[in-house]
Amino acid sequence: MIEKATPPEGSSPSLNPEPACDTPASDFSGGVTLERIIDETDEMSHLNQLILLHVERNGGFTTHEAYFSLVQPILDLLEREIRLKYWPGMTKKDMKLVVQDWIDCEIAALQKR
Repeated sequence: MIEKATPPEGSSPSLNPEPACDTPASDFSGGVTLERIIDETDEMSHLNQLILLHVERNGGFTTHEAYFSLVQPILDLLEREIRLKYWPGMTKKDMKLVVQDWIDCEIAALQKR
C-alpha cells in the first residue's frame, strides 16, 4: 500500500480555510477515477499536449495498440503521482495543481531530451 503524503506545511484547513468555490477532491462526481480527475480538474488538453509530445518523440503510431502502449505508462505514472500526493481534505484546486505540476514537469523533461 502506498503511503499518502501529508498536506504541505501551513496548509491545515484551520489555517487556510477553503474558498467557498473549491470543493473537496473526494466530492468528484461519478467516483474517483483518473478519467474523472482529469475531467474535473480541466487538465485534459494539458495532458493531451504531453501525450502528443510523446507520440511525436516516438515517431508516431500505426495502430490503436501502439497508441495505447505509449499512452498507458503515462497514465499509470500520473495515477501514481496522484496517489502519492493525495491527502484527506485535499480540494479540487489542490488536485488540479498536483496534476498540472506533474504534466509540466514531464513536458519540461521531454523538451530537454
